[in-house]
Amino acid sequence: MIHLEHVNLVVANIEESLKFYRAAFPHWRIRDEGDGQWNGKTRHWIHFGDDYQYLAFSNHGEGSNRDLDGHQIGLAHFAFVTSSLDAVVARLEAQGFKIAQDGAEEPHRRNVYLIDPDGFEVEFVEYQSDLPPERNRSS
Repeated sequence: MIHLEHVNLVVANIEESLKFYRAAFPHWRIRDEGDGQWNGKTRHWIHFGDDYQYLAFSNHGEGSNRDLDGHQIGLAHFAFVTSSLDAVVARLEAQGFKIAQDGAEEPHRRNVYLIDPDGFEVEFVEYQSDLPPERNRSS
């Protein structure tokens, strides 16, 4: 079996990023952190997650993320499954983050998209079916 262990994100400010991701994942913790160099630039990094998966943040980012309305090559979004979409959205909104886009109306799932402090689009999805053909179906 293969599963996704982590996503590595280069950000401008780790604390600002953590504000978003701590609201989304209140049970996660900083697993490890350190300092180093990346192609001649000093950076601080952290691993934020649980025992099985995490997000890696490095604070040596420059410039801005890709235009999500454009067609540039790059990351479009990444998604997390939740058992309570309403609870995740409420925690994020309490920290000042708003839904950027609602997902399509589907009979077996609800989803929303939010933009994190560095311009990454993050999807949160709640499934109303355990059957893969229903979960993965588009209207």
